[in-house]
Amino acid sequence: MAELPMGRGVSAGKIASSVQKKITRAQEKVLQKLGKADETKDLAFEEGVINFNKQLVEGTTLQKDLRAYLTAVKAMHESSKHLYECLDDMYESDWYGRKEVDSLFEDSDLLWTDFHQKLVDHALISMDTYLGQFPDIKSRIAKRDRKLVDYDSARHNYAAVNKGKKKEGIKITKPASLLERAAPGWAQGILSAHNVAQTSLSRSQAEEELERAQKVFEEINIDLQEELPSLWNSRVGFYVNTFQSVAGLEEKFHREMGKINQNLNDTLEKLENQDMSRLHDTQGLFIATILYFIISTLCCSDRTQDANHTLSPGGPPAIPKSPSKATWDDDGSQPVCAPAAYSTWDDDGSQPVQGNDNDSTQQAQGWDDDGAQEPVDGGEKLLSMTAQATTESTESVEMPESFLFKVKAMHDYNANDSDELELKAGDVVLVVSYENPDEEDEGWLVGVKESDWIQHKDQGKKGVFPENFTQRM
Repeated sequence: MAELPMGRGVSAGKIASSVQKKITRAQEKVLQKLGKADETKDLAFEEGVINFNKQLVEGTTLQKDLRAYLTAVKAMHESSKHLYECLDDMYESDWYGRKEVDSLFEDSDLLWTDFHQKLVDHALISMDTYLGQFPDIKSRIAKRDRKLVDYDSARHNYAAVNKGKKKEGIKITKPASLLERAAPGWAQGILSAHNVAQTSLSRSQAEEELERAQKVFEEINIDLQEELPSLWNSRVGFYVNTFQSVAGLEEKFHREMGKINQNLNDTLEKLENQDMSRLHDTQGLFIATILYFIISTLCCSDRTQDANHTLSPGGPPAIPKSPSKATWDDDGSQPVCAPAAYSTWDDDGSQPVQGNDNDSTQQAQGWDDDGAQEPVDGGEKLLSMTAQATTESTESVEMPESFLFKVKAMHDYNANDSDELELKAGDVVLVVSYENPDEEDEGWLVGVKESDWIQHKDQGKKGVFPENFTQRM
């Protein structure tokens, strides 16, 4: 027969005792199921065990679903990140809001990461801690069941010993009397004492075993009687805290993510508006360019440009007198700025002379001095068409308040004062009216670069500049 392996600190006696306990418990269980032995019942404790098992199943399910939720959050983070990376790759560097879009992508990534980590800290870790106490209690419930079987077995053994001794006393009476009569007188006292000692020893061992089994059972039973109801009642507060944490974190995450998405939407709308304005400007410029060449062919070639647009020999035009430098009358009264004069042409096409506002208005509208309308030649019709096309292109974009017309810089102009607008050849400027008519000076205009206005929609960068450095569009 092979010997049982014995580890450190395990003796043959302990192994034999353990095997004997298992055999005794198995026998007791069989007797209880067959109805040959009664079983100690505790209905309150059994109900506590039923609640414990239900609570364990619910907690395990919640932990499983919470882990699946966190996995889904992480997957959604990765999907969102890949989607934004795709947009980032397509977003060209010269498009409106490129830096803002990069910043929004970083904020979105950080928000997803923070949301996932807080779910782990405030929900999953608490869930793991809550379920961590169940294995120990479950193990002690199983131990309590074993000790209850031991207690019932000891109780039945004690009862059997007492009952057996009574029967044995009745059966042994006659043989003992014969033995005592047959034995010598000196031996009869010894035999009687031996029988009494054997009966007392068996009864004492059964009683000690019963007391020991009862003590072990009651110790573990009392602890579980206190812990199980307390654990069952704690589930409500735990469930409330867990779902409050998840709901609060979700609410904050979606609120912050909503702000990011709104900012991204606003940026993309501005990009769309800028792209549409470029399209309209290109179409309008194309039409105006074609009409310009037709006009150049039809109009008289000997007409010269206005004196303010005349180029200086060998370089840009001369800069007119700086604005905002008003002179005072001899009597010290407040200076009065004269209205800007409009150039009129002589009938022979010679150098223009200053005319009054009424004359220029009538000539511009094609009326004679006597009120009769003058015929308009083909060139002037095309000029009117050009102005209309340019106006339609301008109206497609939201223009600043008090907008007058557009001009294009023909030469570079370096600003000499803080209120002046620095220009580079090719810059398009949106001309607006002066806020204070007293500051208006002949030969100078005020406006804001079209690129600055489209990007910022702010007139804070407007300034004055010499009119003869530009050409009206």
